[in-house]
Amino acid sequence: MHAILESLFPRACVTENGTSRDVRVFQSSSYFLGDNTHDRSRLTRKMIEKYNVHHDHDVHYTMQLCRWVLKPIGMWYPIYGHPSRYEKLVSIALFVTCFSALCFVLIPAGLYTLFREKDINIKVKLFGPVGFCLTSTIKYCYLGARAAEFGKCIRHVENDWRVLRHRDHRGLMLKNALIGRRVTTLCAIFLYIGGLSYHTIMPLSSRRRVNENYTIRIHTYPGYDLFFNPEVSPAYEIVFCIHCLYALITYNITTAACSLAAIFVTHACGQIQILMTMLDDLVDGKWSKGTTVEERLSVIAKHHVRVLRFSTNVEEVLREICLMEIVASTLIICLLEYYCLTEWENSDAVAILTYFILLISFTFNISIFCYIGELLVEQYSKIGSAVYEINWYNLSANKATDLVLIIAMSHYPPKLTAGKIFDLSINTFGAVLKTSVVYLNLLRTVTE
Repeated sequence: MHAILESLFPRACVTENGTSRDVRVFQSSSYFLGDNTHDRSRLTRKMIEKYNVHHDHDVHYTMQLCRWVLKPIGMWYPIYGHPSRYEKLVSIALFVTCFSALCFVLIPAGLYTLFREKDINIKVKLFGPVGFCLTSTIKYCYLGARAAEFGKCIRHVENDWRVLRHRDHRGLMLKNALIGRRVTTLCAIFLYIGGLSYHTIMPLSSRRRVNENYTIRIHTYPGYDLFFNPEVSPAYEIVFCIHCLYALITYNITTAACSLAAIFVTHACGQIQILMTMLDDLVDGKWSKGTTVEERLSVIAKHHVRVLRFSTNVEEVLREICLMEIVASTLIICLLEYYCLTEWENSDAVAILTYFILLISFTFNISIFCYIGELLVEQYSKIGSAVYEINWYNLSANKATDLVLIIAMSHYPPKLTAGKIFDLSINTFGAVLKTSVVYLNLLRTVTE
Protein backbone atom coordinates (compact mmCIF):
# COMPACT_ATOMS: atom_id res chain seq x y z
CA MET A 1 0.00 0.00 0.00
CA HIS A 2 2.83 2.40 0.80
CA ALA A 3 4.46 1.63 -2.56
CA ILE A 4 1.20 2.43 -4.34
CA LEU A 5 0.92 5.73 -2.48
CA GLU A 6 4.48 6.67 -3.38
CA SER A 7 3.93 5.95 -7.06
CA LEU A 8 0.62 7.78 -7.27
CA PHE A 9 1.25 10.73 -4.98
CA PRO A 10 4.74 12.30 -4.83
CA ARG A 11 6.25 14.01 -1.85
CA ALA A 12 5.54 17.67 -1.38
CA CYS A 13 7.11 20.25 0.84
CA VAL A 14 4.64 22.26 2.87
CA THR A 15 5.07 24.94 5.44
CA GLU A 16 3.26 25.01 8.76
CA ASN A 17 3.84 27.89 11.14
CA GLY A 18 6.89 28.88 9.18
CA THR A 19 8.49 25.44 9.30
CA SER A 20 8.97 23.38 6.17
CA ARG A 21 8.72 19.66 6.45
CA ASP A 22 8.39 16.77 4.03
CA VAL A 23 4.98 15.10 3.97
CA ARG A 24 3.06 12.90 1.59
CA VAL A 25 0.09 14.49 -0.10
CA PHE A 26 -2.81 12.91 -1.90
CA GLN A 27 -6.16 13.87 -3.27
CA SER A 28 -8.77 13.51 -0.57
CA SER A 29 -11.47 12.34 0.06
CA SER A 30 -12.66 9.96 0.54
CA TYR A 31 -10.81 7.61 1.93
CA PHE A 32 -10.23 5.64 -1.16
CA LEU A 33 -8.23 3.31 1.06
CA GLY A 34 -11.50 2.01 2.45
CA ASP A 35 -14.59 0.60 0.89
CA ASN A 36 -16.56 2.31 -1.92
CA THR A 37 -13.49 2.96 -4.07
CA HIS A 38 -14.26 5.31 -6.96
CA ASP A 39 -12.51 6.01 -10.20
CA ARG A 40 -9.15 7.54 -9.32
CA SER A 41 -9.47 10.13 -12.04
CA ARG A 42 -12.10 11.79 -9.88
CA LEU A 43 -9.56 12.30 -7.10
CA THR A 44 -8.08 15.27 -8.95
CA ARG A 45 -11.22 17.23 -8.18
CA LYS A 46 -10.95 16.65 -4.43
CA MET A 47 -9.34 18.62 -1.68
CA ILE A 48 -5.69 17.95 -0.91
CA GLU A 49 -5.06 16.22 2.39
CA LYS A 50 -1.82 15.30 4.07
CA TYR A 51 -0.65 11.78 4.61
CA ASN A 52 -0.27 11.00 8.31
CA VAL A 53 3.48 10.54 8.74
CA HIS A 54 2.82 9.14 12.24
CA HIS A 55 0.59 6.40 10.86
CA ASP A 56 2.70 3.43 12.00
CA HIS A 57 3.09 4.80 15.52
CA ASP A 58 -0.60 5.68 15.82
CA VAL A 59 -1.79 2.26 14.64
CA HIS A 60 0.66 0.56 17.00
CA TYR A 61 -0.57 2.73 19.88
CA THR A 62 -4.22 1.94 19.11
CA MET A 63 -3.88 -1.81 18.65
CA GLN A 64 -0.99 -2.57 21.03
CA LEU A 65 -2.95 -3.93 24.00
CA CYS A 66 -5.35 -5.83 21.78
CA ARG A 67 -2.41 -7.46 20.02
CA TRP A 68 -0.89 -8.40 23.39
CA VAL A 69 -3.99 -10.34 24.45
CA LEU A 70 -4.72 -11.90 21.05
CA LYS A 71 -1.21 -13.17 20.29
CA PRO A 72 -0.93 -15.62 23.25
CA ILE A 73 -4.17 -17.32 22.23
CA GLY A 74 -3.13 -17.57 18.57
CA MET A 75 -5.80 -15.21 17.21
CA TRP A 76 -3.83 -12.12 16.18
CA TYR A 77 -2.48 -13.38 12.87
CA PRO A 78 -5.77 -15.01 11.71
CA ILE A 79 -7.57 -11.74 12.47
CA TYR A 80 -4.94 -9.33 11.22
CA GLY A 81 -4.33 -11.33 8.04
CA HIS A 82 -1.39 -11.98 5.70
CA PRO A 83 0.67 -14.09 8.14
CA SER A 84 3.95 -15.65 7.10
CA ARG A 85 4.43 -19.43 7.08
CA TYR A 86 6.10 -19.27 10.49
CA GLU A 87 3.31 -17.12 11.93
CA LYS A 88 0.71 -19.58 10.63
CA LEU A 89 2.47 -22.47 12.35
CA VAL A 90 2.75 -20.52 15.60
CA SER A 91 -0.95 -19.59 15.48
CA ILE A 92 -1.99 -23.20 14.83
CA ALA A 93 0.19 -24.46 17.68
CA LEU A 94 -1.21 -21.85 20.08
CA PHE A 95 -4.78 -22.57 19.00
CA VAL A 96 -4.36 -26.32 19.57
CA THR A 97 -2.76 -25.69 22.97
CA CYS A 98 -5.44 -23.25 24.11
CA PHE A 99 -8.34 -25.34 22.85
CA SER A 100 -6.89 -28.46 24.48
CA ALA A 101 -6.58 -26.62 27.81
CA LEU A 102 -10.21 -25.47 27.54
CA CYS A 103 -11.39 -29.02 26.79
CA PHE A 104 -9.20 -30.41 29.60
CA VAL A 105 -11.30 -28.39 32.05
CA LEU A 106 -14.68 -28.30 30.33
CA ILE A 107 -15.22 -32.00 29.58
CA PRO A 108 -14.38 -33.62 32.97
CA ALA A 109 -15.86 -30.78 35.04
CA GLY A 110 -18.97 -30.56 32.85
CA LEU A 111 -19.65 -34.29 33.02
CA TYR A 112 -19.05 -34.34 36.76
CA THR A 113 -21.38 -31.37 37.38
CA LEU A 114 -24.21 -32.64 35.19
CA PHE A 115 -24.20 -36.40 35.87
CA ARG A 116 -22.09 -37.40 38.85
CA GLU A 117 -22.61 -34.76 41.51
CA LYS A 118 -25.86 -35.24 43.43
CA ASP A 119 -25.59 -32.49 46.06
CA ILE A 120 -27.52 -29.47 44.79
CA ASN A 121 -25.33 -27.00 46.68
CA ILE A 122 -22.14 -28.36 45.13
CA LYS A 123 -23.80 -28.41 41.72
CA VAL A 124 -24.65 -24.72 42.05
CA LYS A 125 -21.10 -23.98 43.18
CA LEU A 126 -19.75 -25.62 40.03
CA PHE A 127 -22.25 -24.13 37.57
CA GLY A 128 -20.51 -20.74 37.67
CA PRO A 129 -16.95 -21.79 36.71
CA VAL A 130 -18.13 -24.49 34.28
CA GLY A 131 -20.54 -22.07 32.63
CA PHE A 132 -17.77 -19.47 32.28
CA CYS A 133 -15.55 -22.13 30.71
CA LEU A 134 -18.28 -23.01 28.22
CA THR A 135 -18.93 -19.40 27.19
CA SER A 136 -15.19 -18.72 26.91
CA THR A 137 -14.81 -21.72 24.61
CA ILE A 138 -17.69 -20.51 22.45
CA LYS A 139 -16.21 -16.99 22.26
CA TYR A 140 -12.82 -18.43 21.36
CA CYS A 141 -14.29 -20.43 18.49
CA TYR A 142 -16.31 -17.41 17.41
CA LEU A 143 -13.18 -15.24 17.24
CA GLY A 144 -11.63 -17.82 14.95
CA ALA A 145 -14.74 -18.25 12.80
CA ARG A 146 -15.23 -14.48 12.32
CA ALA A 147 -11.54 -13.61 12.06
CA ALA A 148 -11.93 -12.14 8.56
CA GLU A 149 -14.71 -9.77 9.68
CA PHE A 150 -12.69 -8.61 12.68
CA GLY A 151 -9.71 -8.11 10.39
CA LYS A 152 -11.83 -5.98 8.06
CA CYS A 153 -12.69 -3.66 10.94
CA ILE A 154 -9.04 -3.45 12.01
CA ARG A 155 -7.97 -2.52 8.48
CA HIS A 156 -10.67 0.14 8.44
CA VAL A 157 -9.16 1.62 11.61
CA GLU A 158 -5.70 1.55 10.04
CA ASN A 159 -6.92 3.28 6.89
CA ASP A 160 -8.57 6.02 8.91
CA TRP A 161 -5.23 6.65 10.63
CA ARG A 162 -3.58 6.97 7.21
CA VAL A 163 -6.00 9.67 6.10
CA LEU A 164 -6.12 12.69 8.39
CA ARG A 165 -7.38 16.11 7.32
CA HIS A 166 -5.87 18.20 10.09
CA ARG A 167 -3.48 18.00 13.01
CA ASP A 168 -6.37 18.46 15.44
CA HIS A 169 -8.06 15.39 13.99
CA ARG A 170 -5.11 13.25 15.03
CA GLY A 171 -5.44 14.63 18.56
CA LEU A 172 -9.10 13.61 18.67
CA MET A 173 -8.32 10.11 17.46
CA LEU A 174 -5.48 9.70 19.96
CA LYS A 175 -7.75 10.86 22.76
CA ASN A 176 -10.31 8.20 21.89
CA ALA A 177 -7.61 5.57 21.41
CA LEU A 178 -6.45 6.32 24.96
CA ILE A 179 -9.97 5.60 26.23
CA GLY A 180 -9.89 2.22 24.48
CA ARG A 181 -6.51 1.40 26.04
CA ARG A 182 -7.70 2.35 29.52
CA VAL A 183 -10.83 0.24 29.20
CA THR A 184 -8.74 -2.77 28.10
CA THR A 185 -6.27 -2.25 30.95
CA LEU A 186 -8.97 -2.03 33.61
CA CYS A 187 -10.75 -5.09 32.25
CA ALA A 188 -7.52 -7.13 32.31
CA ILE A 189 -6.57 -5.98 35.82
CA PHE A 190 -9.91 -6.91 37.37
CA LEU A 191 -10.17 -10.25 35.57
CA TYR A 192 -6.62 -11.40 36.25
CA ILE A 193 -6.63 -10.42 39.92
CA GLY A 194 -9.92 -12.17 40.65
CA GLY A 195 -9.41 -15.09 38.28
CA LEU A 196 -5.88 -16.01 39.31
CA SER A 197 -6.87 -15.75 42.96
CA TYR A 198 -9.69 -18.21 42.31
CA HIS A 199 -7.38 -20.67 40.55
CA THR A 200 -4.39 -20.42 42.91
CA ILE A 201 -5.18 -19.11 46.39
CA MET A 202 -8.52 -20.87 46.86
CA PRO A 203 -7.44 -24.44 45.98
CA LEU A 204 -4.24 -24.10 48.00
CA SER A 205 -6.14 -22.77 51.01
CA SER A 206 -8.78 -25.53 50.73
CA ARG A 207 -6.47 -28.40 51.63
CA ARG A 208 -7.86 -30.57 54.41
CA ARG A 209 -5.58 -32.60 56.67
CA VAL A 210 -7.02 -36.06 57.43
CA ASN A 211 -4.16 -37.26 59.64
CA GLU A 212 -0.47 -36.66 60.12
CA ASN A 213 0.45 -38.51 56.93
CA TYR A 214 -2.37 -37.67 54.55
CA THR A 215 -3.85 -34.41 53.29
CA ILE A 216 -6.69 -34.04 50.78
CA ARG A 217 -5.64 -31.69 48.00
CA ILE A 218 -8.61 -30.21 46.18
CA HIS A 219 -8.54 -28.98 42.59
CA THR A 220 -10.51 -26.03 41.27
CA TYR A 221 -12.34 -28.32 38.84
CA PRO A 222 -13.30 -31.94 39.68
CA GLY A 223 -13.90 -34.97 37.50
CA TYR A 224 -10.39 -36.30 36.87
CA ASP A 225 -10.70 -39.27 39.21
CA LEU A 226 -12.33 -41.24 36.38
CA PHE A 227 -9.05 -41.18 34.47
CA PHE A 228 -6.30 -41.00 37.13
CA ASN A 229 -5.70 -40.09 40.75
CA PRO A 230 -5.43 -36.29 40.69
CA GLU A 231 -4.21 -35.98 44.29
CA VAL A 232 -0.86 -37.74 44.02
CA SER A 233 2.33 -36.16 42.72
CA PRO A 234 3.17 -35.28 39.99
CA ALA A 235 -0.44 -35.54 38.71
CA TYR A 236 -1.62 -32.90 41.16
CA GLU A 237 1.06 -30.41 40.14
CA ILE A 238 0.45 -31.02 36.42
CA VAL A 239 -3.31 -30.53 36.74
CA PHE A 240 -2.78 -27.43 38.90
CA CYS A 241 -0.48 -25.88 36.28
CA ILE A 242 -2.93 -26.67 33.47
CA HIS A 243 -5.70 -25.02 35.46
CA CYS A 244 -3.55 -21.89 35.84
CA LEU A 245 -2.84 -21.94 32.08
CA TYR A 246 -6.55 -22.36 31.44
CA ALA A 247 -7.26 -19.33 33.62
CA LEU A 248 -4.83 -17.20 31.61
CA ILE A 249 -6.42 -18.35 28.36
CA THR A 250 -10.02 -17.67 29.40
CA TYR A 251 -9.25 -14.22 30.77
CA ASN A 252 -7.27 -13.41 27.63
CA ILE A 253 -10.32 -14.39 25.57
CA THR A 254 -12.64 -12.20 27.66
CA THR A 255 -10.20 -9.28 27.62
CA ALA A 256 -9.71 -9.65 23.86
CA ALA A 257 -13.45 -9.42 23.20
CA CYS A 258 -13.72 -6.37 25.45
CA SER A 259 -10.65 -4.79 23.85
CA LEU A 260 -11.92 -5.22 20.28
CA ALA A 261 -15.29 -3.74 21.19
CA ALA A 262 -13.68 -0.79 23.00
CA ILE A 263 -11.21 -0.06 20.18
CA PHE A 264 -13.83 -0.15 17.44
CA VAL A 265 -16.42 1.93 19.28
CA THR A 266 -13.98 4.57 20.54
CA HIS A 267 -12.53 4.82 17.04
CA ALA A 268 -16.03 5.40 15.64
CA CYS A 269 -16.54 8.09 18.29
CA GLY A 270 -13.30 9.76 17.21
CA GLN A 271 -14.47 9.78 13.60
CA ILE A 272 -17.78 11.34 14.66
CA GLN A 273 -15.91 14.09 16.49
CA ILE A 274 -13.83 14.70 13.37
CA LEU A 275 -17.06 14.92 11.39
CA MET A 276 -18.31 17.64 13.73
CA THR A 277 -15.10 19.67 13.28
CA MET A 278 -15.58 19.34 9.51
CA LEU A 279 -19.11 20.67 9.91
CA ASP A 280 -17.76 23.67 11.83
CA ASP A 281 -15.55 24.44 8.82
CA LEU A 282 -18.27 23.95 6.20
CA VAL A 283 -19.43 27.55 5.86
CA ASP A 284 -16.20 29.54 6.30
CA GLY A 285 -13.62 27.04 5.07
CA LYS A 286 -10.87 28.35 7.36
CA TRP A 287 -9.10 24.98 7.52
CA SER A 288 -9.82 24.03 3.92
CA LYS A 289 -8.83 27.10 1.95
CA GLY A 290 -9.10 26.94 -1.81
CA THR A 291 -12.13 24.65 -1.74
CA THR A 292 -15.77 25.33 -2.43
CA VAL A 293 -18.74 24.65 -0.19
CA GLU A 294 -19.81 21.85 -2.54
CA GLU A 295 -16.44 20.12 -2.17
CA ARG A 296 -16.46 20.43 1.61
CA LEU A 297 -20.04 19.16 1.78
CA SER A 298 -19.08 16.22 -0.42
CA VAL A 299 -16.23 15.28 1.91
CA ILE A 300 -18.53 15.56 4.94
CA ALA A 301 -21.20 13.36 3.37
CA LYS A 302 -18.68 10.69 2.37
CA HIS A 303 -17.08 10.76 5.82
CA HIS A 304 -20.49 10.39 7.44
CA VAL A 305 -21.41 7.44 5.24
CA ARG A 306 -18.05 5.79 5.94
CA VAL A 307 -18.50 6.08 9.70
CA LEU A 308 -22.04 4.73 9.48
CA ARG A 309 -20.87 1.71 7.50
CA PHE A 310 -18.03 1.07 9.92
CA SER A 311 -20.43 1.20 12.88
CA THR A 312 -22.77 -1.23 11.10
CA ASN A 313 -19.90 -3.66 10.47
CA VAL A 314 -18.83 -3.41 14.11
CA GLU A 315 -22.35 -4.15 15.32
CA GLU A 316 -22.63 -7.17 13.01
CA VAL A 317 -19.35 -8.69 14.13
CA LEU A 318 -19.91 -8.04 17.85
CA ARG A 319 -23.59 -8.86 18.30
CA GLU A 320 -23.07 -12.56 19.11
CA ILE A 321 -20.26 -11.85 21.55
CA CYS A 322 -22.37 -9.16 23.22
CA LEU A 323 -25.28 -11.59 23.53
CA MET A 324 -23.05 -14.17 25.22
CA GLU A 325 -21.67 -11.49 27.53
CA ILE A 326 -25.15 -10.34 28.55
CA VAL A 327 -26.50 -13.84 29.21
CA ALA A 328 -23.36 -15.22 30.84
CA SER A 329 -22.74 -12.13 32.98
CA THR A 330 -26.32 -12.13 34.26
CA LEU A 331 -26.07 -15.76 35.39
CA ILE A 332 -22.49 -15.56 36.67
CA ILE A 333 -23.14 -12.36 38.64
CA CYS A 334 -26.16 -14.09 40.21
CA LEU A 335 -24.05 -17.12 41.14
CA LEU A 336 -21.20 -15.00 42.51
CA GLU A 337 -23.64 -13.14 44.72
CA TYR A 338 -24.88 -16.51 45.95
CA TYR A 339 -21.30 -17.71 46.58
CA CYS A 340 -20.49 -14.58 48.59
CA LEU A 341 -23.55 -15.09 50.80
CA THR A 342 -22.76 -18.79 51.25
CA GLU A 343 -19.14 -18.20 52.20
CA TRP A 344 -20.20 -15.40 54.53
CA GLU A 345 -22.23 -17.96 56.44
CA ASN A 346 -19.20 -20.28 56.44
CA SER A 347 -16.89 -17.44 57.61
CA ASP A 348 -14.34 -18.20 54.88
CA ALA A 349 -12.52 -14.89 54.45
CA VAL A 350 -10.33 -16.02 51.53
CA ALA A 351 -13.30 -17.31 49.55
CA ILE A 352 -15.38 -14.22 50.31
CA LEU A 353 -12.61 -11.89 49.10
CA THR A 354 -11.99 -13.95 45.96
CA TYR A 355 -15.64 -14.17 45.00
CA PHE A 356 -16.14 -10.48 45.74
CA ILE A 357 -13.26 -9.52 43.42
CA LEU A 358 -14.70 -11.79 40.73
CA LEU A 359 -18.12 -10.20 41.24
CA ILE A 360 -16.61 -6.75 40.70
CA SER A 361 -14.71 -8.03 37.65
CA PHE A 362 -17.76 -9.44 35.88
CA THR A 363 -19.90 -6.46 36.83
CA PHE A 364 -17.26 -4.12 35.46
CA ASN A 365 -16.90 -6.22 32.30
CA ILE A 366 -20.57 -6.07 31.40
CA SER A 367 -20.67 -2.38 32.33
CA ILE A 368 -17.95 -1.76 29.71
CA PHE A 369 -20.07 -3.24 26.93
CA CYS A 370 -23.11 -1.27 28.04
CA TYR A 371 -21.08 1.92 28.42
CA ILE A 372 -19.54 1.80 24.95
CA GLY A 373 -22.97 1.05 23.48
CA GLU A 374 -24.34 4.12 25.24
CA LEU A 375 -21.32 6.17 24.16
CA LEU A 376 -21.82 5.29 20.49
CA VAL A 377 -25.47 6.37 20.51
CA GLU A 378 -24.64 9.55 22.43
CA GLN A 379 -21.95 10.59 19.97
CA TYR A 380 -24.14 9.98 16.92
CA SER A 381 -26.96 11.96 18.49
CA LYS A 382 -24.69 15.00 18.70
CA ILE A 383 -24.34 15.21 14.93
CA GLY A 384 -27.79 16.74 14.46
CA SER A 385 -27.09 19.49 17.01
CA ALA A 386 -23.67 20.13 15.47
CA VAL A 387 -25.27 20.64 12.03
CA TYR A 388 -27.87 23.05 13.36
CA GLU A 389 -25.33 25.08 15.34
CA ILE A 390 -23.20 26.01 12.31
CA ASN A 391 -23.98 29.19 10.34
CA TRP A 392 -26.16 27.31 7.89
CA TYR A 393 -28.23 30.44 7.29
CA ASN A 394 -25.25 31.92 5.42
CA LEU A 395 -25.50 29.17 2.83
CA SER A 396 -27.68 29.29 -0.21
CA ALA A 397 -31.07 27.60 0.08
CA ASN A 398 -30.06 24.62 -2.07
CA LYS A 399 -26.91 23.92 -0.05
CA ALA A 400 -28.63 24.40 3.31
CA THR A 401 -31.29 21.84 2.45
CA ASP A 402 -28.54 19.30 1.79
CA LEU A 403 -27.89 19.30 5.54
CA VAL A 404 -31.39 18.09 6.33
CA LEU A 405 -30.49 14.50 5.47
CA ILE A 406 -27.56 14.52 7.92
CA ILE A 407 -29.84 15.83 10.66
CA ALA A 408 -32.44 13.16 9.85
CA MET A 409 -29.81 10.40 9.99
CA SER A 410 -28.69 11.55 13.44
CA HIS A 411 -32.12 10.60 14.79
CA TYR A 412 -31.48 6.95 13.88
CA PRO A 413 -28.01 6.24 15.26
CA PRO A 414 -26.47 2.77 14.87
CA LYS A 415 -26.51 0.80 18.10
CA LEU A 416 -24.57 -2.05 19.59
CA THR A 417 -26.98 -4.91 20.19
CA ALA A 418 -26.82 -8.26 21.91
CA GLY A 419 -27.88 -10.59 19.11
CA LYS A 420 -30.35 -7.95 17.87
CA ILE A 421 -32.37 -8.66 21.01
CA PHE A 422 -31.12 -6.04 23.49
CA ASP A 423 -29.59 -2.62 22.88
CA LEU A 424 -26.44 -2.14 24.92
CA SER A 425 -26.96 0.90 27.13
CA ILE A 426 -26.86 1.98 30.74
CA ASN A 427 -30.48 0.87 31.07
CA THR A 428 -29.45 -2.61 29.93
CA PHE A 429 -26.74 -2.68 32.59
CA GLY A 430 -29.32 -1.83 35.24
CA ALA A 431 -31.59 -4.57 33.88
CA VAL A 432 -28.75 -7.11 34.13
CA LEU A 433 -28.16 -6.27 37.79
CA LYS A 434 -31.87 -6.38 38.60
CA THR A 435 -32.28 -9.72 36.83
CA SER A 436 -29.30 -11.20 38.66
CA VAL A 437 -30.87 -10.27 42.01
CA VAL A 438 -34.18 -11.85 40.96
CA TYR A 439 -32.35 -15.06 40.01
CA LEU A 440 -30.47 -14.91 43.31
CA ASN A 441 -33.68 -14.90 45.30
CA LEU A 442 -35.00 -17.79 43.23
CA LEU A 443 -31.76 -19.71 43.72
CA ARG A 444 -31.77 -19.23 47.47
CA THR A 445 -35.35 -20.47 47.59
CA VAL A 446 -34.48 -23.62 45.63
CA THR A 447 -31.34 -24.50 47.59
CA GLU A 448 -32.68 -23.89 51.09
